[in-house]
Amino acid sequence: MGRVLMKGTEAIAEAAIQAGCKFFFGYPITPQNEIPEYMSAHLPEVGGTYVQAESEVASINMVMGGGATGYRVMTSSSSPGISLMSEGISYIAGSEIPAVIVNVMRAGPGLGGILPGQADYLQSTKGGGNGDYNLIVLAPSTLQECVDLTQLSFELAQKYRNPVMVAADGFMGQMMEAVEIHPSATRDDPADTTWGLGFMGERGGKRSHLHSLFLTPEPLEAHNRRLQEKYGRIKETEQRCETYHVEDAELLIAAYGTTARISRSAVNNLRAEGLKVGMIRPITLWPYPTDAFQALPDGIRHILVAEMNAGQMIDDVKVATNCRYPVSFYGRTGGFAPSVKEIEDECRRLLAL
Repeated sequence: MGRVLMKGTEAIAEAAIQAGCKFFFGYPITPQNEIPEYMSAHLPEVGGTYVQAESEVASINMVMGGGATGYRVMTSSSSPGISLMSEGISYIAGSEIPAVIVNVMRAGPGLGGILPGQADYLQSTKGGGNGDYNLIVLAPSTLQECVDLTQLSFELAQKYRNPVMVAADGFMGQMMEAVEIHPSATRDDPADTTWGLGFMGERGGKRSHLHSLFLTPEPLEAHNRRLQEKYGRIKETEQRCETYHVEDAELLIAAYGTTARISRSAVNNLRAEGLKVGMIRPITLWPYPTDAFQALPDGIRHILVAEMNAGQMIDDVKVATNCRYPVSFYGRTGGFAPSVKEIEDECRRLLAL
Protein backbone atom coordinates (compact mmCIF):
# COMPACT_ATOMS: atom_id res chain seq x y z
CA MET A 1 0.00 0.00 0.00
CA GLY A 2 1.41 3.41 -0.99
CA ARG A 3 1.02 6.61 0.97
CA VAL A 4 -2.64 6.92 1.95
CA LEU A 5 -4.63 9.39 4.06
CA MET A 6 -6.22 7.40 6.89
CA LYS A 7 -7.81 7.89 10.28
CA GLY A 8 -5.63 6.62 13.12
CA THR A 9 -7.88 3.81 14.25
CA GLU A 10 -8.26 2.51 10.70
CA ALA A 11 -4.52 2.77 10.07
CA ILE A 12 -3.89 0.67 13.18
CA ALA A 13 -6.37 -1.95 11.98
CA GLU A 14 -4.89 -2.16 8.47
CA ALA A 15 -1.38 -2.33 9.92
CA ALA A 16 -2.45 -5.30 12.04
CA ILE A 17 -3.90 -7.08 9.01
CA GLN A 18 -0.70 -6.47 7.05
CA ALA A 19 1.25 -7.79 10.06
CA GLY A 20 -0.51 -11.12 9.68
CA CYS A 21 -3.21 -10.80 12.34
CA LYS A 22 -5.70 -13.63 11.80
CA PHE A 23 -8.08 -13.26 14.74
CA PHE A 24 -9.64 -10.18 16.30
CA PHE A 25 -11.83 -10.36 19.39
CA GLY A 26 -13.29 -7.17 20.81
CA TYR A 27 -16.14 -5.12 22.14
CA PRO A 28 -17.08 -1.56 21.11
CA ILE A 29 -16.10 1.46 23.18
CA THR A 30 -15.36 5.05 22.15
CA PRO A 31 -12.90 6.36 20.87
CA GLN A 32 -11.57 3.17 19.25
CA ASN A 33 -14.72 1.82 17.60
CA GLU A 34 -13.36 2.15 14.07
CA ILE A 35 -10.76 -0.57 14.79
CA PRO A 36 -13.29 -3.39 15.27
CA GLU A 37 -15.49 -1.89 12.55
CA TYR A 38 -12.58 -1.97 10.08
CA MET A 39 -11.55 -5.44 11.18
CA SER A 40 -15.08 -6.78 10.74
CA ALA A 41 -15.06 -5.64 7.12
CA HIS A 42 -11.49 -6.43 6.06
CA LEU A 43 -10.12 -9.26 8.21
CA PRO A 44 -12.31 -11.91 6.50
CA GLU A 45 -10.91 -10.75 3.14
CA VAL A 46 -7.53 -12.24 4.10
CA GLY A 47 -8.92 -15.43 5.62
CA GLY A 48 -9.08 -14.05 9.14
CA THR A 49 -11.88 -14.14 11.70
CA TYR A 50 -13.57 -11.25 13.49
CA VAL A 51 -15.62 -11.90 16.61
CA GLN A 52 -17.52 -9.26 18.56
CA ALA A 53 -17.66 -10.66 22.06
CA GLU A 54 -20.39 -9.97 24.57
CA SER A 55 -18.00 -7.99 26.78
CA GLU A 56 -14.39 -6.99 27.26
CA VAL A 57 -13.99 -9.84 29.74
CA ALA A 58 -15.10 -12.34 27.13
CA SER A 59 -12.96 -10.81 24.39
CA ILE A 60 -9.68 -10.97 26.33
CA ASN A 61 -10.31 -14.62 27.18
CA MET A 62 -10.97 -15.31 23.50
CA VAL A 63 -7.64 -13.62 22.77
CA MET A 64 -5.99 -16.02 25.20
CA GLY A 65 -7.50 -19.02 23.43
CA GLY A 66 -6.69 -17.73 19.95
CA GLY A 67 -3.12 -16.80 20.85
CA ALA A 68 -2.53 -20.23 22.34
CA THR A 69 -2.81 -21.74 18.86
CA GLY A 70 0.20 -19.78 17.60
CA TYR A 71 -1.80 -17.49 15.33
CA ARG A 72 -1.35 -13.71 15.53
CA VAL A 73 -4.28 -12.29 17.51
CA MET A 74 -5.33 -8.92 18.86
CA THR A 75 -7.98 -6.94 20.62
CA SER A 76 -8.57 -3.24 21.06
CA SER A 77 -10.39 -1.16 23.62
CA SER A 78 -10.28 2.08 25.54
CA SER A 79 -9.48 2.80 29.17
CA PRO A 80 -12.47 1.36 31.13
CA GLY A 81 -12.51 -1.62 28.76
CA ILE A 82 -8.83 -2.32 29.43
CA SER A 83 -9.64 -2.28 33.15
CA LEU A 84 -12.16 -5.05 32.58
CA MET A 85 -9.53 -7.02 30.64
CA SER A 86 -6.93 -6.80 33.39
CA GLU A 87 -7.51 -10.26 34.86
CA GLY A 88 -7.30 -11.88 31.43
CA ILE A 89 -4.16 -9.93 30.57
CA SER A 90 -2.51 -11.30 33.71
CA TYR A 91 -3.57 -14.82 32.68
CA ILE A 92 -2.10 -14.30 29.20
CA ALA A 93 1.21 -13.04 30.62
CA GLY A 94 1.33 -15.88 33.13
CA SER A 95 0.61 -18.44 30.41
CA GLU A 96 3.19 -16.84 28.09
CA ILE A 97 0.80 -16.43 25.19
CA PRO A 98 1.56 -13.80 22.53
CA ALA A 99 -1.16 -11.20 22.01
CA VAL A 100 -1.51 -7.58 20.91
CA ILE A 101 -3.74 -5.19 22.85
CA VAL A 102 -4.46 -1.68 21.53
CA ASN A 103 -5.59 0.92 24.04
CA VAL A 104 -6.88 4.18 22.59
CA MET A 105 -6.87 6.05 25.88
CA ARG A 106 -9.69 8.31 27.01
CA ALA A 107 -10.14 10.60 30.03
CA GLY A 108 -10.90 9.07 33.42
CA PRO A 109 -11.18 7.89 36.14
CA GLY A 110 -14.18 5.60 35.98
CA LEU A 111 -16.20 6.07 32.83
CA GLY A 112 -14.72 9.57 32.64
CA GLY A 113 -15.36 10.91 29.15
CA ILE A 114 -14.75 10.00 25.54
CA LEU A 115 -12.13 12.72 25.00
CA PRO A 116 -8.40 11.87 24.89
CA GLY A 117 -6.26 11.09 27.90
CA GLN A 118 -3.01 9.48 29.03
CA ALA A 119 -4.08 8.44 32.51
CA ASP A 120 -3.60 4.72 31.79
CA TYR A 121 0.18 5.03 32.08
CA LEU A 122 0.41 3.38 35.49
CA GLN A 123 -2.20 0.79 34.59
CA SER A 124 -0.25 -0.34 31.54
CA THR A 125 3.32 -0.05 32.81
CA LYS A 126 2.87 -1.19 36.40
CA GLY A 127 0.32 -3.94 35.79
CA GLY A 128 -3.45 -3.59 36.02
CA GLY A 129 -3.92 -7.25 36.93
CA ASN A 130 -2.59 -9.40 39.73
CA GLY A 131 0.85 -10.90 40.17
CA ASP A 132 4.36 -10.15 38.95
CA TYR A 133 4.14 -9.60 35.21
CA ASN A 134 4.93 -6.97 32.61
CA LEU A 135 3.48 -5.91 29.31
CA ILE A 136 5.67 -4.49 26.59
CA VAL A 137 4.09 -1.04 26.11
CA LEU A 138 4.65 1.00 22.94
CA ALA A 139 3.61 4.68 22.74
CA PRO A 140 3.32 6.15 19.22
CA SER A 141 3.25 9.91 18.62
CA THR A 142 2.33 9.99 14.91
CA LEU A 143 0.00 7.89 12.79
CA GLN A 144 2.95 6.48 10.87
CA GLU A 145 4.36 5.40 14.19
CA CYS A 146 0.98 3.90 15.09
CA VAL A 147 1.37 1.76 11.97
CA ASP A 148 5.00 0.86 12.58
CA LEU A 149 4.59 0.10 16.28
CA THR A 150 1.44 -1.94 15.71
CA GLN A 151 3.36 -4.14 13.31
CA LEU A 152 6.33 -4.28 15.67
CA SER A 153 4.02 -5.33 18.49
CA PHE A 154 3.17 -8.57 16.70
CA GLU A 155 6.86 -9.35 16.23
CA LEU A 156 7.64 -8.68 19.89
CA ALA A 157 4.63 -10.63 21.11
CA GLN A 158 5.74 -13.71 19.19
CA LYS A 159 9.42 -13.28 20.00
CA TYR A 160 8.90 -13.13 23.75
CA ARG A 161 5.56 -14.95 24.02
CA ASN A 162 4.21 -11.97 25.90
CA PRO A 163 1.28 -9.57 25.58
CA VAL A 164 2.19 -6.24 23.97
CA MET A 165 0.15 -3.07 24.36
CA VAL A 166 0.01 -0.19 21.89
CA ALA A 167 -0.85 2.80 24.09
CA ALA A 168 -2.30 5.46 21.81
CA ASP A 169 -4.58 8.28 22.88
CA GLY A 170 -7.87 9.55 21.55
CA PHE A 171 -6.23 12.28 19.47
CA MET A 172 -4.26 9.74 17.45
CA GLY A 173 -7.25 7.49 17.18
CA GLN A 174 -9.39 10.16 15.55
CA MET A 175 -6.94 12.35 13.61
CA MET A 176 -6.02 11.74 9.96
CA GLU A 177 -2.54 11.67 8.45
CA ALA A 178 -0.83 10.16 5.43
CA VAL A 179 0.71 6.76 6.21
CA GLU A 180 2.46 3.94 4.41
CA ILE A 181 1.52 0.39 5.33
CA HIS A 182 3.47 -2.60 4.05
CA PRO A 183 3.06 -6.34 4.71
CA SER A 184 5.30 -7.66 7.47
CA ALA A 185 8.28 -9.67 6.30
CA THR A 186 7.56 -12.48 8.75
CA ARG A 187 4.40 -14.51 9.20
CA ASP A 188 3.79 -17.27 11.73
CA ASP A 189 2.68 -20.73 10.69
CA PRO A 190 1.06 -22.44 13.68
CA ALA A 191 2.06 -25.78 12.16
CA ASP A 192 5.67 -24.83 12.89
CA THR A 193 5.01 -23.68 16.42
CA THR A 194 6.84 -25.75 19.01
CA TRP A 195 4.91 -24.37 21.97
CA GLY A 196 1.35 -23.65 20.76
CA LEU A 197 -1.72 -25.82 20.84
CA GLY A 198 -1.77 -25.70 17.02
CA PHE A 199 -4.94 -27.61 16.15
CA MET A 200 -4.48 -29.63 19.34
CA GLY A 201 -1.63 -31.53 17.66
CA GLU A 202 1.23 -33.30 19.37
CA ARG A 203 4.56 -31.50 19.90
CA GLY A 204 7.58 -33.69 20.53
CA GLY A 205 5.39 -36.51 21.76
CA LYS A 206 3.71 -34.27 24.35
CA ARG A 207 0.53 -32.28 24.12
CA SER A 208 1.09 -28.54 24.67
CA HIS A 209 -0.12 -27.34 28.05
CA LEU A 210 -0.36 -23.57 28.48
CA HIS A 211 -1.49 -22.38 31.89
CA SER A 212 -0.85 -19.92 34.70
CA LEU A 213 -2.14 -22.09 37.56
CA PHE A 214 0.42 -23.73 39.87
CA LEU A 215 -1.02 -25.29 43.02
CA THR A 216 2.26 -25.75 44.87
CA PRO A 217 4.71 -22.98 45.68
CA GLU A 218 7.93 -24.49 44.33
CA PRO A 219 6.93 -24.73 40.66
CA LEU A 220 5.12 -21.38 40.84
CA GLU A 221 8.24 -19.68 42.18
CA ALA A 222 10.35 -21.33 39.48
CA HIS A 223 7.86 -20.09 36.87
CA ASN A 224 8.03 -16.56 38.29
CA ARG A 225 11.82 -16.62 38.26
CA ARG A 226 11.81 -17.65 34.61
CA LEU A 227 9.36 -14.87 33.77
CA GLN A 228 11.57 -12.33 35.54
CA GLU A 229 14.58 -13.55 33.56
CA LYS A 230 12.59 -12.97 30.37
CA TYR A 231 11.57 -9.48 31.48
CA GLY A 232 15.23 -8.78 32.20
CA ARG A 233 16.14 -9.73 28.62
CA ILE A 234 13.39 -7.45 27.33
CA LYS A 235 14.75 -4.57 29.42
CA GLU A 236 18.21 -5.11 27.97
CA THR A 237 17.20 -5.28 24.31
CA GLU A 238 13.89 -3.50 23.69
CA GLN A 239 14.26 0.02 25.11
CA ARG A 240 13.25 2.65 22.55
CA CYS A 241 13.49 6.42 22.88
CA GLU A 242 13.84 9.61 20.85
CA THR A 243 15.90 12.61 21.93
CA TYR A 244 15.51 16.07 20.43
CA HIS A 245 17.94 18.97 21.01
CA VAL A 246 19.29 17.46 24.24
CA GLU A 247 23.03 18.07 23.64
CA ASP A 248 23.09 21.66 24.95
CA ALA A 249 19.71 21.72 26.69
CA GLU A 250 19.32 23.41 30.03
CA LEU A 251 15.68 22.37 30.31
CA LEU A 252 14.36 19.07 29.03
CA ILE A 253 10.73 18.12 28.41
CA ALA A 254 9.87 14.45 28.96
CA ALA A 255 6.71 13.52 27.06
CA TYR A 256 5.17 10.74 24.96
CA GLY A 257 2.31 10.31 22.52
CA THR A 258 0.38 13.38 21.41
CA THR A 259 1.83 15.42 24.26
CA ALA A 260 5.28 14.86 22.76
CA ARG A 261 4.09 16.35 19.46
CA ILE A 262 2.85 19.42 21.30
CA SER A 263 6.11 19.60 23.27
CA ARG A 264 8.18 19.41 20.08
CA SER A 265 6.42 22.54 18.80
CA ALA A 266 7.13 24.26 22.11
CA VAL A 267 10.81 23.29 21.87
CA ASN A 268 11.05 24.71 18.35
CA ASN A 269 9.43 28.00 19.39
CA LEU A 270 11.60 28.35 22.49
CA ARG A 271 14.74 27.54 20.52
CA ALA A 272 13.80 30.34 18.12
CA GLU A 273 13.86 32.67 21.14
CA GLY A 274 17.36 31.45 22.01
CA LEU A 275 16.27 29.30 24.97
CA LYS A 276 18.09 25.98 25.34
CA VAL A 277 15.18 23.56 25.61
CA GLY A 278 15.09 19.95 24.41
CA MET A 279 12.87 16.89 24.62
CA ILE A 280 13.21 13.22 25.47
CA ARG A 281 10.40 10.98 24.26
CA PRO A 282 9.97 7.44 25.59
CA ILE A 283 8.68 5.18 22.82
CA THR A 284 8.66 2.12 25.04
CA LEU A 285 6.84 2.99 28.25
CA TRP A 286 7.83 -0.50 29.37
CA PRO A 287 10.64 -1.30 29.29
CA TYR A 288 11.27 2.30 30.24
CA PRO A 289 14.23 3.75 28.27
CA THR A 290 16.44 4.12 31.32
CA ASP A 291 19.62 3.92 29.24
CA ALA A 292 18.68 7.07 27.30
CA PHE A 293 17.91 8.96 30.52
CA GLN A 294 21.17 7.79 32.08
CA ALA A 295 23.06 9.16 29.08
CA LEU A 296 21.65 12.69 29.38
CA PRO A 297 24.26 15.46 29.74
CA ASP A 298 25.00 16.95 33.14
CA GLY A 299 24.28 20.49 31.90
CA ILE A 300 20.54 19.98 32.19
CA ARG A 301 19.15 22.15 34.99
CA HIS A 302 15.59 20.81 35.07
CA ILE A 303 13.25 18.21 33.56
CA LEU A 304 9.61 19.03 32.89
CA VAL A 305 7.27 16.04 32.56
CA ALA A 306 4.26 16.84 30.35
CA GLU A 307 1.28 14.48 30.19
CA MET A 308 -2.48 14.34 29.79
CA ASN A 309 -2.93 13.13 33.36
CA ALA A 310 -2.15 14.21 36.92
CA GLY A 311 1.52 13.21 36.77
CA GLN A 312 1.94 9.47 36.30
CA MET A 313 5.39 9.32 34.61
CA ILE A 314 7.23 11.49 37.14
CA ASP A 315 8.52 8.63 39.29
CA ASP A 316 9.89 6.76 36.27
CA VAL A 317 11.80 9.88 35.19
CA LYS A 318 13.23 10.33 38.68
CA VAL A 319 14.29 6.69 38.92
CA ALA A 320 15.72 6.63 35.38
CA THR A 321 17.88 9.70 36.12
CA ASN A 322 18.83 8.62 39.67
CA CYS A 323 17.29 11.93 40.76
CA ARG A 324 20.22 13.83 39.20
CA TYR A 325 17.94 16.69 38.11
CA PRO A 326 14.98 18.52 39.63
CA VAL A 327 11.77 17.20 38.04
CA SER A 328 8.55 19.19 37.65
CA PHE A 329 5.19 18.37 36.09
CA TYR A 330 2.67 20.12 33.89
CA GLY A 331 -0.47 18.35 32.72
CA ARG A 332 -4.12 18.63 31.86
CA THR A 333 -6.94 16.18 32.55
CA GLY A 334 -10.61 15.76 31.68
CA GLY A 335 -9.94 15.42 27.96
CA PHE A 336 -7.76 18.54 27.66
CA ALA A 337 -4.19 18.45 26.37
CA PRO A 338 -1.51 20.94 27.39
CA SER A 339 -1.30 23.61 24.72
CA VAL A 340 1.94 24.69 23.06
CA LYS A 341 1.68 28.05 24.81
CA GLU A 342 1.08 26.47 28.21
CA ILE A 343 4.18 24.33 27.89
CA GLU A 344 6.21 27.30 26.62
CA ASP A 345 5.09 29.42 29.59
CA GLU A 346 5.97 26.65 32.05
CA CYS A 347 9.40 26.24 30.46
CA ARG A 348 10.06 30.00 30.68
CA ARG A 349 9.01 29.95 34.35
CA LEU A 350 11.37 27.07 35.17
CA LEU A 351 14.29 28.63 33.28
CA ALA A 352 13.81 31.85 35.24
CA LEU A 353 14.20 30.10 38.60
